[in-house]
Amino acid sequence: MTERRLQEPTVLLLTALADSPKHGYALMQEVAAMSAGRVRLRTGTLYGALDRLLQQDLIRIDSEEVVEGRARRTYALSDSGRELLEAEAELLQATADEARRRLAAGRLKAQGAGA
Repeated sequence: MTERRLQEPTVLLLTALADSPKHGYALMQEVAAMSAGRVRLRTGTLYGALDRLLQQDLIRIDSEEVVEGRARRTYALSDSGRELLEAEAELLQATADEARRRLAAGRLKAQGAGA
């Protein structure tokens, strides 16, 4: 596992593969949808990231086929990728919980100061 936090596009790619294998174009669409359009992966960026994730054994090639004369790979989350994504989700949840706790405490202080 890595001690370094994952960047958002990596988290989104791994998340997109968490429920089922997908090919590149489907991954681009999923990432854009999950991020409400904030993250849009260009083709070169996507396939560079997929190659890196394959080398890190976080994803695997699920299948390869030829569709309309073009090779299409379908990618799936590997066991180590699933473990890493679960750990990252826990860290993100803990950070979000702490942010909400502090925001609530700040509102209480602000209300107390205004009274």
